[in-house]
Amino acid sequence: MGATDAFLLDAYSHTVSDVVDRVAPSVAAVRVGAASDGAGAGSGFLFTPDGYLLSNSHVVRAGRPSFPKGQAKPAYAVSLGDGREFSARLVGDDPDTDLAVLHIDGLSNGALTHAPLGTSVGLKRGEIAIAIGNPLGFEHTVTAGIVSALGRSMRTHSGRLIPDVIQTDAALNPGNSGGPLLNARGEVIGVNTAIIRGAQAICFAVAIDTAGWVIPQLLQHGRVKRAHLGVGGSTVPLHRRVVLAYGLAQATGVRVSTVDKGSPADAAGVREGDVIVGLDGVDVACVDRLHQTLDAGRIQRDCVLKLLRGTVSPQPMYLVVRPVERAAL
Repeated sequence: MGATDAFLLDAYSHTVSDVVDRVAPSVAAVRVGAASDGAGAGSGFLFTPDGYLLSNSHVVRAGRPSFPKGQAKPAYAVSLGDGREFSARLVGDDPDTDLAVLHIDGLSNGALTHAPLGTSVGLKRGEIAIAIGNPLGFEHTVTAGIVSALGRSMRTHSGRLIPDVIQTDAALNPGNSGGPLLNARGEVIGVNTAIIRGAQAICFAVAIDTAGWVIPQLLQHGRVKRAHLGVGGSTVPLHRRVVLAYGLAQATGVRVSTVDKGSPADAAGVREGDVIVGLDGVDVACVDRLHQTLDAGRIQRDCVLKLLRGTVSPQPMYLVVRPVERAAL
């Protein structure tokens, strides 16, 4: 190895170790239940000095898609790298983005070290990516790699699609979920959330800009508010003749397979077999796009639903629908 190679390697090592020195104290092991029962385990990190901690929804729910009905929310145990342990409570979580916020209880010994939140806008493939977490029970493990790809999408336990997911080759294992993905400046650029079992070096993190949108809503409401129509459906192709005849911008739509009785869609006159192609002027080409369009801004507000009705020669129709707030999972 030449002197230049040695210098570059040393610079890389210094970058990673400096980030770890600064950020590792903010990274926590998160356990569902009492500290000793090990009911569920993952990672998280403090993002404020007064004890607010970001993690994954699937970590705080111990891998369940929803909390058991009729049962109180579980208690949480949080342990930091210096050996301190705390109990924590759930502030709120959002299964659709796999994010959750906890708060440490009874904090009385001053401010805690917290990780600075960066931005995922402007990330480039090849940038350094550093992960800190608790894989397989080995607390405060560090791995490093690069940002492998951007703009990925991934399904959560709730079945919804998370957009703008970061792909990295920084090694992750079960237990890393909820830990921070960091850039070379020690800023959080993502929340580690998933691996592909059986694959090598293909791991994913929820972009921190997504978290930046979710966190204020969890702090205020304990959940992310979303609108609900009350339909079930699937993405289907549209006949090219129909697309050309009505000047549609997409070649697919959402065929309605079920309409919940008494739902906003039922009240608006939506029928089974209708194909939804738009909402409030937004093209709806798939189920995921319909989910994304039904945001909090459309709750209890008259919206225009564009759909195709009929089998032989479907005709476009416009129905006024007033979505309600979707129930918490």
